[in-house]
Amino acid sequence: MATDNSSKNSIKDSVKDVFFQPRVLVVDDEVRIQKACQRLLTEEGCDVEVAQDGIKGLKMIDEKHFDIILLDLMMPGMSGLDVLTDVKSRHPDTVVIIITGYATLEHSIETMKKGAFDFLSKPFSPTELRLVIAKAIESIRTLQDIATEKSRMRVMINTLSNGVLTTDNQQRIALANPAFLKMIGCRKTSVIGHKVFEFIKDTRLLDMIDQAIQQPANTFAEITDEIAMPFSKEDQDMIIGVRCIPFRDRLNRNLGSITVFNDITALKKIDQLKSDFVSMVAHEIKSPLNSILMQLNVVLDGLAGDLTKKQKDILQRTSERIKSLTILSGELLDLSKIESGLINQEREQLDLIELIKGQVEFYRDKADAKSILLTVKKTKKEIYMLGNRINIEEVMSNLISNAIRYSPSGGQITVWADEKSDCAKIVVSDTGFGIGQKELEHIFDRFFRVKNETTRYINGTGLGLSIVKSIVDAHHGTIEVESEIDKGSCFSIYFPRSEYKI
Repeated sequence: MATDNSSKNSIKDSVKDVFFQPRVLVVDDEVRIQKACQRLLTEEGCDVEVAQDGIKGLKMIDEKHFDIILLDLMMPGMSGLDVLTDVKSRHPDTVVIIITGYATLEHSIETMKKGAFDFLSKPFSPTELRLVIAKAIESIRTLQDIATEKSRMRVMINTLSNGVLTTDNQQRIALANPAFLKMIGCRKTSVIGHKVFEFIKDTRLLDMIDQAIQQPANTFAEITDEIAMPFSKEDQDMIIGVRCIPFRDRLNRNLGSITVFNDITALKKIDQLKSDFVSMVAHEIKSPLNSILMQLNVVLDGLAGDLTKKQKDILQRTSERIKSLTILSGELLDLSKIESGLINQEREQLDLIELIKGQVEFYRDKADAKSILLTVKKTKKEIYMLGNRINIEEVMSNLISNAIRYSPSGGQITVWADEKSDCAKIVVSDTGFGIGQKELEHIFDRFFRVKNETTRYINGTGLGLSIVKSIVDAHHGTIEVESEIDKGSCFSIYFPRSEYKI
């Protein structure tokens, strides 16, 4: 092997990036090659051993793990090709580099088919050896990084309290964490490779997985449902919130499905108690209020006798107050329904640009009636998020209607969507009355309303922004507000951006 001092740091630089001293085995019947390789690679920070033939080499491999093997192709007794076949069958992660003085294209193709990493022709220079070993170490480092990341993911998923199930596109189980196995009452620890129907008997759940896998490439929707599963030692059922989505590659091809199971039994019980209470109170208030309102209308219409102007004014103010209470009871019922539905709801791919334009057009007449300029700011053509359409439309509706109510005649409201790092951003900005810094801390509290000389005559229940906050939280988003008195307000909402675009 010829001497060459160039690129002498290439292996040492690679070794710095791995967490071990690379073990190298040189299998060659030429003593000159053995010694030259051992000397150079030892200087470069490798742990090097040598074997004079294939049989000795295999014996050493059985006794100790080697990261890299430099293997001569033509040796007496056992050929390098046979050694290569044996090594790759038992140690597939070991990097094998073929060295030979009889290099031909046929040899190269044959060894590569059998798993060789690279090919060195004798005589080779120190530079060539350094480069091929550096490449091998880089390959090992990459595999090590992948293995480490897989290990981290496995530990993280296995410690989750939520159940996680992934399948391939043939509905074979690729991953199932302990929480999932416990939820379905499965005592087996090894279910990988089995069909899901061998362990899951619920037809709705099997249908959700099938729907996710069969989703066409031009759609991406999260399939959700609530499924009752019997406890193993109790009479009551466990309520599981199930979310299932397709898993796709960079070409948008379906590789399988990912299903997450969340035990919402306690949440459902608490939510049911709360919903029953709110519904009862709201219903008990709404019925008599409607009755009183009807009687007032009879009096105001003069059907019960003539009224003086002062009496009529008093009754009209009373009627307006009762209407406000009726609206409040209705919104309480709506809030109860919304919060109940937020526990587990279906989500789909939403184009925020298209959704915003629809809401702006809906409120155009209302804005024009107050001489308010309502516009959509141009950004990108398409911005996607995964969300529930009705809920996100409710968010936009509340923010735009609030901006119209709290803006003076001649004001301006601008709405737009944009992308920020890994988030989809929605903004509603107005030149309205603004909100004081003290009130900003409470605007998302239920029933809280900003009351001052400018806004005291504006009707409202104080539940709109509370509903907005609940929906944003349920979509794992955040909402921020910037406001200044007499200059306007700007509401910014950040949602996780959808990974898939159709």
